[in-house]
Amino acid sequence: MSSGLFSDGPREIYRVDWLPGTDVLHGTCHCGREHTAQDPIEMWEWMLAHPQGHEPRGNPS
Repeated sequence: MSSGLFSDGPREIYRVDWLPGTDVLHGTCHCGREHTAQDPIEMWEWMLAHPQGHEPRGNPS
């Protein structure tokens, strides 16, 4: 039985790094897509909008 903030189900991991010497944030979504932004609100909105704006990388067919 789980309680509190953690569950036994799958977890989505989001990562935001600050690029030192800049005002730029570099985010990586749990799907692997990356995004940069100066505004932390813009970054979190992008991440939480998954999959919108998270099109797969690569050459379109």
